[in-house]
Amino acid sequence: MRTVCFALAVLAIFWVDVQAFAGAPTRPASAAPAAQKSGGPPKAALSDSQIEQDIRARLAKSKINSEHFLVSVRNGVATLEGKTSVVQHKGAATRIAHTAGAVSVRNNIQVSAEARARAASGLGKGATAPRATVLPANPPL
Repeated sequence: MRTVCFALAVLAIFWVDVQAFAGAPTRPASAAPAAQKSGGPPKAALSDSQIEQDIRARLAKSKINSEHFLVSVRNGVATLEGKTSVVQHKGAATRIAHTAGAVSVRNNIQVSAEARARAASGLGKGATAPRATVLPANPPL
């Protein structure tokens, strides 16, 4: 049985090598590219204004107030500017821009010194020992 499996594997590898050498496609032309196999239709390229409007709408729906940030998009690159007193808002704004369709994000949002100090002081709290889940040695059947 092992010999048969081994022979089939070698034959398959040989066939792929011969096809690649001959210039034949390694997959059928009807097969969808990996990017389109995600389940939905392929995403059409959005215009800069569409991406910008989507970012603003998503910021307005979130706990982050979009009035505190300036959003601009050029060639698919979103630029975020403004000030915040919550450290997490900077990262959340970046994720929102990516989700809205931005190719990349330049996040120029400034976090206040007060917010950075609060975050730094919170790092030491609660970090006394690593948490572990204890499982019973023989779980009941």
